[in-house]
Amino acid sequence: MRRTSSLSLACLLLSGCMLGPNYKGPPKMLPPGQGFARAADAGAVPGPPLAQWWTELNDAALNKLEAQALSASPDLAAARARLRESRAELHADQAQLLPTTGASGLYLHSHSGDGLLNGLVGGSSGGGAQDLNFYSTGFDASWELDLFGAKRRTAEGAAAQAQARIADLADTQVSLTANLARAYVDLRADQQRVALAQASLGLHQQMLGLERQRAAAGTVSQDDLLQLAEQVQQDQANLAPLRAEISVQLDQLAILTGQLPGALDAELATPAPVPMPPAQVAVGNPALLLRQRPDIRAAERNIAARNAAIGQHLADYFPKVTLLGDIGFSSTNISQLFNGNAFSVLAAPVISWTPFDFGRTAAAVSQARAGRDEAVANYQSTVLKALQDAEDSLARYGAQRQNSQALAQAYGLAQRSAGFARERATQGTISNLQWMSAQRDLDSAQDRFIQAQARTTEDYIALQKSLGLGWQAPGQV
Repeated sequence: MRRTSSLSLACLLLSGCMLGPNYKGPPKMLPPGQGFARAADAGAVPGPPLAQWWTELNDAALNKLEAQALSASPDLAAARARLRESRAELHADQAQLLPTTGASGLYLHSHSGDGLLNGLVGGSSGGGAQDLNFYSTGFDASWELDLFGAKRRTAEGAAAQAQARIADLADTQVSLTANLARAYVDLRADQQRVALAQASLGLHQQMLGLERQRAAAGTVSQDDLLQLAEQVQQDQANLAPLRAEISVQLDQLAILTGQLPGALDAELATPAPVPMPPAQVAVGNPALLLRQRPDIRAAERNIAARNAAIGQHLADYFPKVTLLGDIGFSSTNISQLFNGNAFSVLAAPVISWTPFDFGRTAAAVSQARAGRDEAVANYQSTVLKALQDAEDSLARYGAQRQNSQALAQAYGLAQRSAGFARERATQGTISNLQWMSAQRDLDSAQDRFIQAQARTTEDYIALQKSLGLGWQAPGQV
């Protein structure tokens, strides 16, 4: 019984205790059953949202680009490297809990009369010159006992920081997937607008040619001709900035997928419709938002890291105990190096303590507690801003859906009006300028509708980003 108690006491002394508060999680921020206040107008439905939300846009080209970005983005490569660095720091801190060992070997040769080596190995003093050899080999070890948990708190903080780097990687993925989708939507919208502007320019150029023929015959006024010529020039002016924006978006997509500018020009040259979001969008609830938004996860892990630092500094109030040991062999004759008489062993505990430095220790503990309190406040601020981001995104998306529906109806009415005007111009009851005015109204309505579609999808993208979607666990990186 006494032997068991002694063994238990020895294990307790070696393992020690951990000073400082144990981490109990972040502060509660949400009442039970809290939902999104702005979900109804956005067509939101219950259920967990889809992590790869861009697949709901049903665009194969976009899906391909997202996959390329997630595998080849330099920004993600940098984030993965930071995560590996943090994990390596964690392993180094965990290794501090283990003993350190070393091995050494020594050979000395002296040709002297009364040299230092002669006295060192017990040779006689005086006499003539002589050759002396000295051989030594051995192992040494040291182990600082973590009696008060300083090293374990350090490892605990390093683990929390490594987990925060995982959240940072996820945040990079969220931003990357959203930025790429937004650039792709802008590209498709600008391509549609260029096609519309080119069609309008072609029609107006055709009408200008006809009106010039009529002007030569004296059936059209010079003023009407000038109005048509002005419209042609305006159409050409509208094309230039749109084409520039297409180049900008193509280069942006290339960079986001880890390629050189211009690499995607041929692949994405053919215009395609603006991808539209589904009629209903699953957004989950605020509690799920707190679990999946990477910035909130990083803020929570920062609390854990700062909390561990308190115990790390509290341990400085107490002594540090280090066990030293050395086992070796030494001899002047290599053939006798491993004989019993050549064996030596040393074992000693070393206690270090700074009892007169408690003022500095107290300041460090106070600083650590303040750092933990700051991390808690930062977490609360991050949560509130994230909830506002989600609610605002829901409100904007819901409003833009209604705006897009209204502009779709306006575009339909403009199509009917332009069709009637064309029939009347063919019948000769209105002039070509009047028909052109109706056609210009149609082009404007269609252009506004294209832009509204793009804004709707962009607001959908912003909503997904505000929900913290678009990332996946890194695994071994």
